[in-house]
Amino acid sequence: MVSDAAGYVGPNLARLLAQGGHDLVVGDPAEGLVGELEVAGAAVEVVEGVRDLSKPESAERLVRAAIDRFGRVDSASAFTGGIVTGRFVRSSVDDLRKVLRGCVEAPYTFLRAVVPVMVEQGDGQVLMFTSAAGARPTPGAPLYSSARAAANMLVRNVAAEVVGKGVQVNAVGTNFMDFPEFLKANRADDPEGRARVEAMVPMGRLGTLEELAHFAMPFVDGTSRFTTGQFVAFAGGWV
Repeated sequence: MVSDAAGYVGPNLARLLAQGGHDLVVGDPAEGLVGELEVAGAAVEVVEGVRDLSKPESAERLVRAAIDRFGRVDSASAFTGGIVTGRFVRSSVDDLRKVLRGCVEAPYTFLRAVVPVMVEQGDGQVLMFTSAAGARPTPGAPLYSSARAAANMLVRNVAAEVVGKGVQVNAVGTNFMDFPEFLKANRADDPEGRARVEAMVPMGRLGTLEELAHFAMPFVDGTSRFTTGQFVAFAGGWV
């Protein structure tokens, strides 16, 4: 299951999974993606209108589609959250509520829908894409950093609770990724702004979504089953 196949790493991850012989449930796929996945040999179930995972029915619909079509959920991945920037002393409780909804409630509802099904199966892999900002103080995004830290800890707690049930739950936290939302939020959508942001990255460049998809594969493709409860940063050495 790839909860959001419209943007970020979703399309890239879905392509790799299809190429690896996996059937797929995809949420809100990008135009033309389903055809690509089917050409690669995957059976594909599409679920529309589920990008907002803070709504419990979104994850529930994805799970139901997987069970109805394939009888089980072997792996599930989701990216949640919205970037909220600004200094703490200028923030409002509305800012806090917004960031908690996207960065904490959405992972909760996804995990709450997926994990019990996998526990009942006695098998499964869950990967939450969070943020490396949750691993260190982040000037200019204190509420976002704090909420992402909560999501990372939620993943670790859930993993510890079900570790004896054959279910893996891990998080990959990203930062400095080359995709439109990050570029816009960091005023890096012009050459000067991009150079400024790249100078913050120890590796001196932004990460690509294709790289991220390859990095994520062992957490969802069944090939690596001996790690759980981990938060791993994918941020060019920033964490």
